Amino acid sequence: MEPSFPVNGTGFPASSISETFTNLRKQGKVALIPFVTAGDPDLSTTAEALKVLDSCGSDIVELGLPCSDPFLDGPVIQGACTRALANGTNFESIISMLKEVIPQLSYPIALFTYYKSILEHGISKFMAALNDAGVRGLLVPDALPHETEALKEEAAKNKIEIVLLTTPITPKEEMKSIVESAEGFVYLVSSVGVTGARTSINPDVQLLLQEIKEVTSKPVAVGFGISTAEHVKQIAEWGADGVIVGSAMVKRLGESKSPEEGLKELETFARSLKVALPSKQLPKDPLLVLA
Repeated sequence: MEPSFPVNGTGFPASSISETFTNLRKQGKVALIPFVTAGDPDLSTTAEALKVLDSCGSDIVELGLPCSDPFLDGPVIQGACTRALANGTNFESIISMLKEVIPQLSYPIALFTYYKSILEHGISKFMAALNDAGVRGLLVPDALPHETEALKEEAAKNKIEIVLLTTPITPKEEMKSIVESAEGFVYLVSSVGVTGARTSINPDVQLLLQEIKEVTSKPVAVGFGISTAEHVKQIAEWGADGVIVGSAMVKRLGESKSPEEGLKELETFARSLKVALPSKQLPKDPLLVLA
């Protein structure tokens, strides 16, 4: 029996992450990929945030599953995880919320979590729950290669794409292996260290993008430390297919005076990033030129 997926407001099944990038490439557009932590400040606000991000033109959204030891994340996302867990957010409540919200969204959601959190539920049950909710992608940054293969096997049964990460210090041969195995898109980490806003973007990102694109035609999105419209514009001009903005989104939503204020700040910020993304110049269709 084919797994069923939610239907968005257009009446069609939500696109996969791969399909989303294919459509954006045809239009010469770069994907805006915000990140928010589920349950910060509460799940009802998360649900509203997902809708707000849709109205702002987000193309994919990364949703963080809060955990007690988010060791690859900086203080902003660590704080978000602490607040979410303190108010009782758990995997089951997140899945329940997503079942209600995803049918109202026009973009696919990719869940960001740590391997330990998956094992707590069992890989098979975890993937089935994601499929049931309509989640289309999964990022597990601390999974080892053999663990990733086990995840991919179950994910494939549930039509979930496993996004893999490569960093500035990943050896070239390992990078090639990661890129070959990646599904949906390749996540290029812009700098070494934990997540968090930075004042400038590592200039090596431009070269790293070129190196990855020499070995794959898969889309490449850049994340970690991206916090301004100028950063977004720069990375798009360097040739990225997508730009991921995390801590700067989480901070506006979770550290504001009220959930309502946080949603307003999130909307203003997301719109400023969308406007900053340039459209790539598409090659002219020779048939149109001759017409």
